[in-house]
Amino acid sequence: MKLPFHIVELLKRKLGNGLRLPSDCELLSLDIESKTKVRIGATTLKRLLGFAHDERTPHAATLDAIARYLGYAHWDELLAIEDTGNSDFEAPKGELRSADLQTGSSVEIAWLPDRRLVLRYLGDCHYHIMESENSKLQAGDEVEVLSFVLHHPLLVLQVWRNGQSLGQFTAGRISGLSSVRVI
Repeated sequence: MKLPFHIVELLKRKLGNGLRLPSDCELLSLDIESKTKVRIGATTLKRLLGFAHDERTPHAATLDAIARYLGYAHWDELLAIEDTGNSDFEAPKGELRSADLQTGSSVEIAWLPDRRLVLRYLGDCHYHIMESENSKLQAGDEVEVLSFVLHHPLLVLQVWRNGQSLGQFTAGRISGLSSVRVI
């Protein structure tokens, strides 16, 4: 089984590497293990990324670990969100896509227990955080977000603080976003 194209693209972004060579699967394996505490062998990743031709179906635990690495609770959730977000003309109910916003729009999101952000859209999926309450993200940070999905974790593809990249950030891993609205 080869992973769907959009999931491979998410893995490339998360790793920050083009995953162009089979040897890049070693790096991905180590990064997945460091973030999820689940080891997926480089050989398995080579099969899933299409470097090795093998149609064996991976274990559910392997797919769930990939989903958790990408900020989703489990594989089915990743497939549901990505399939819908990747092929519909309109966003599903409860999803706010960056591509649908006007530059300068403000978005307010919240998640449990008492986290809240107000973000101003800069264009090209980039936001400036205007207000931050009880979050590790701070006012003044810039972030890259494809979409905000109610009841799903927030996956920030990149965080910049004072011009320095801090990498990816995931919020609301357990219960997801409790509120998403344009203000």
